[in-house]
Amino acid sequence: MSRPLVSFLIILATYSVLPAQDLSGSWKGRLVMAPSGCFPVYNLQFDIQVSDSVVRGTAWHFSDSFNFVKQNLQGIYRADSQVLLLRETSLISQQLKPDCIPCTKQYRLTYHKASGINTTDEQIRGTWFTAGGRAQDGKTLCEPGTVVLNRFSVKPTATTKRAPSLRNKTNTLFKEIVVDSGLVQIELYDNGQIDGDTISVYVNEKPVVYRQMLKTVAVSLSVLVDRQKPLQDVVMVGENLGTIPPNTALMVVLAGKDRYQLHLKADEKQNALVRFIYKGSAAASKN
Repeated sequence: MSRPLVSFLIILATYSVLPAQDLSGSWKGRLVMAPSGCFPVYNLQFDIQVSDSVVRGTAWHFSDSFNFVKQNLQGIYRADSQVLLLRETSLISQQLKPDCIPCTKQYRLTYHKASGINTTDEQIRGTWFTAGGRAQDGKTLCEPGTVVLNRFSVKPTATTKRAPSLRNKTNTLFKEIVVDSGLVQIELYDNGQIDGDTISVYVNEKPVVYRQMLKTVAVSLSVLVDRQKPLQDVVMVGENLGTIPPNTALMVVLAGKDRYQLHLKADEKQNALVRFIYKGSAAASKN
């Protein structure tokens, strides 16, 4: 018998439920598990597409670049109550220490948007559980927990054309990085004096960061580079030049035990391209 859902204890007073929204896009945040879990922090990212109340997408669970699980995700969105009912259906890729056994999760989440004028903060939050209460080995206990995810980017529709910033500018290759850790974590900072530089980031021409200002606090994203996705092009677009042209950024890349610092530059004519290649792929063997 499934264990009962744990009540969601995190209540943010500044958020209120609003009319139905298009939830397609990327959502990032944290997932809470029992103290007996494998890792102290569980990061979670949903990449979902909602069409006619049907939800399809993926769920990434990761603690660091060495330990991650990516699952297919599907379910329904009840627009009247703004409730998402989702379940993980099949494994896409996995890399975990031997004593960690994944829990296949189901979710009940509700959409919320911050109250107030000119705000765009959005969340989906609620609870998760595992049917039967056991992990994939049928033995390990999976105690239910909570989830809080913030909207990270909007999913482009099927009719979305290539962004003008990609179509009208040259993508200048700054570096090719060969990785074997699977999950690559990327942080972007202003490279020097904070002067209002604003960037967008595309992964294989799909927007993942839109018009965010570079500061001393990182603009963060994660990219999966594995046998299913052996080549990922990450393009930084300078949406403006700030008060001190050109638009410059410090990119910090964490890929397993490897750490890279790249000084990127983008302007009115060029974007900054960093290419990630999975070790063992045909592209990597040529380097």
